[in-house]
Amino acid sequence: MENNVSENKIEEDQSQRDGSRRFGGLLVKEVKLIGYIAGPMIIVNLSHYFLQIISIMMIGHLGKLYLSSTAIAISFGIVTGFSFLFGMAGALETLSGQAYGAQQYRKLGIQTNTAISSLILVCLPLSLLWAYMGKFLILVGQDPVISREAGKFMLWFIPALFAYAALQPLVRYFQTQSLTIPLVVSSCVSICCHVPLCWVLVFKSGLENLGGALAIGISYWLNVILLVLYMICSPTCESTRAPISTDLFQGIGEFLRFAIPSAMMMCFQWWSSQLLTLLSGFLPNPQLETSMFSLCLATISTLYSISEGLGAAGSTRVSNELGASNPRAARRACGAVMILTVCEAVISSSVILACRRAFGHIFSNEKEVVDYAAKIAPLVSLSVICRSFSAVLSGIARGCGLQKLGAFVNLGSYYFLGIPIAAILAFRFDLRGKGLWIGFVAGAFSQAFLFSMITLRINWDKKARLARGRIFNERSQGDIGLSEQSTLT
Repeated sequence: MENNVSENKIEEDQSQRDGSRRFGGLLVKEVKLIGYIAGPMIIVNLSHYFLQIISIMMIGHLGKLYLSSTAIAISFGIVTGFSFLFGMAGALETLSGQAYGAQQYRKLGIQTNTAISSLILVCLPLSLLWAYMGKFLILVGQDPVISREAGKFMLWFIPALFAYAALQPLVRYFQTQSLTIPLVVSSCVSICCHVPLCWVLVFKSGLENLGGALAIGISYWLNVILLVLYMICSPTCESTRAPISTDLFQGIGEFLRFAIPSAMMMCFQWWSSQLLTLLSGFLPNPQLETSMFSLCLATISTLYSISEGLGAAGSTRVSNELGASNPRAARRACGAVMILTVCEAVISSSVILACRRAFGHIFSNEKEVVDYAAKIAPLVSLSVICRSFSAVLSGIARGCGLQKLGAFVNLGSYYFLGIPIAAILAFRFDLRGKGLWIGFVAGAFSQAFLFSMITLRINWDKKARLARGRIFNERSQGDIGLSEQSTLT
């Protein structure tokens, strides 16, 4: 009898060890898949970001007027245009990612056509707003000379808006299929062409700063053309590409149901940093405060491209597995991407903290700037950690179709918590720039915490059923009223 009990215990222990090894092997495989997608997406995100940085750097050599007007114009363009288009395209991370996982390949092509058409239509009123940007800046009290120059830049920047509207859905089309190599190649070709093109248009064509705006538009359109050519010519896209037809209009309603909250989710986050930059201009010594806040945000944005790449990979894997009715695999993908996120956050924040003295020398040789940068480096380091987690958890939320909840999280974290704390500490308690950064960290921490709670409470089985029901139009009567919140345990 005792021998039988011992044998059963040994068998159970062996079974548990086999199960642990099998789970460990699957997790390692998932980490490799996430890395295969995330690495190229980081390169793609950085290349898109550096297109604008390169133009600003070249235009800066023309003089302070051109530099200031271009910086204001591009900042205005990001807030009023690019952030909205980037956010709307995030709807495809839910729709196309799940359709691809369910092997509904033709839907992927139709959804991409729907997204491009919808975003181009959105560009029409946005371009009208851009056309009157110069007058708007004068109306709100900005310097008339700078405002008029920024208004001219925005007129030449409008082609870039339409190119971006086509580019972002195409990026999601390839991303959701894990076809990242075409994205890397097209992005690298675009940025390699952009450098000499921008130099010629800025310094040799007589267009000066307007040439920088035109160069960005041309480079974006080159990226679009390369991706479209690959889509048309490559056999790997044969099953997913779809000809332009009236079918694209049938999915506009479904696309907008995800696209609008996805845009709000993205805009609430992007706009918060711009608002804090404006607040820094009202502090004593605004030249130092604004320049340091802007330059530190630029550093965070560069590092954020890494987290954004991980978030894109997590979104792709989660949506693919939910579409394929593999809720356990979706949960495992969530765990795998979080392992990589912890590593990335620790490394990035540690580098900033360890190099806090050198951090200031990147921007200036003045002792005041270097000392100030060293003083706020710990807060910058904390913000990098928080935003790393929030970027990846936002990607998981998009993969699950939780954009509406994500929009409320970002709204509450930054506008009801982070920005009020920043304003009170900076102005009421006279902490100045340090107070702004404390508020920024508080908002980012709240965002990461709330997204963590949402992710932990996701009912993966229900999410998989909802995904299949939406894709195949097989939603049962009991699922019709199922909201996002009811898919949380």
